[in-house]
Amino acid sequence: MAGTRRASHQSHLELAKQIIGVAFEKGLRAGDHLPEQVFSDACAVSRTPIRSAFKLLESSQILEWRQERGYFLALDAPDAITAALSELEGEEASLADRILADRANRRLSEIQSVSALARRYSASRSAVLFALKVLAREGIVTQLPGRAWAFQPMIDSPRALSESFEMRLSMEPLALTSPGFALDGKKAGILRAQMEDFLLLDEAAATSARFRRADNDFHMLLAESSANRFLRATLMAHHRLRMASKTGGSIPAFRMRKAMEEHLEILDSLDRKQNDLAADQMIVHLRRSNIRRPEAANRGISPLLRG
Repeated sequence: MAGTRRASHQSHLELAKQIIGVAFEKGLRAGDHLPEQVFSDACAVSRTPIRSAFKLLESSQILEWRQERGYFLALDAPDAITAALSELEGEEASLADRILADRANRRLSEIQSVSALARRYSASRSAVLFALKVLAREGIVTQLPGRAWAFQPMIDSPRALSESFEMRLSMEPLALTSPGFALDGKKAGILRAQMEDFLLLDEAAATSARFRRADNDFHMLLAESSANRFLRATLMAHHRLRMASKTGGSIPAFRMRKAMEEHLEILDSLDRKQNDLAADQMIVHLRRSNIRRPEAANRGISPLLRG
């Protein structure tokens, strides 16, 4: 029985959607009671996450709380419920973005509590918890014993940048040559077209921000293609962290264009199933991206945060 139970760490929003699905299956209408144990059994989780999901649904006015009686369905029109859930999802994702932006700009310390974040953003605890779980899936935060959460180190100093490149030089080529590597042809085709379009842009349109998005998409695609789940998870989390750490700084036009050409060469080798060659090209690509060092640690995010 334990093997069929879903992990209780699934996001409250996902569980809330599941609860609504169960309510519809049971034919519940506005004003009907939602017993905790019934939904705990139906969703195969304990009653604690069910309560958290109920609170989230109450915050969207989908459920209502009645003192000493429990939760009752307040809405039963599918369109109204879908709209309320969509709005809630947008709000929670926005909160995750705000938390991440404040951390990237060092307005938040490394260790945070849910209560402190709720006060800072004038948000409910359930909203903050969902936002933190979004960031946890991105590899940005980790829950500590108790109620504290820790942010991963940001790549915002010469030392952190050096450590990032050192890790990537070891792991990215390995991901390309690990058994089972399988490139998604459709995604690679779309990405290839985007990079070729970038090379045709004039210097004004070929911005650093546009390059960073394409660059991150390229490295994320290769990470996703690894069949080694540990390599895949580690690299994907690190690339998300790289994007989160970038708050500005320009990249020389010649380097952006050269990097795009190197990306395309790596894709060409992978298309030909020459993964060893692609791994060698990745090493050269990363080393070229790391040639120059920032002259001072106090100038914010280095233009070298690329590749």
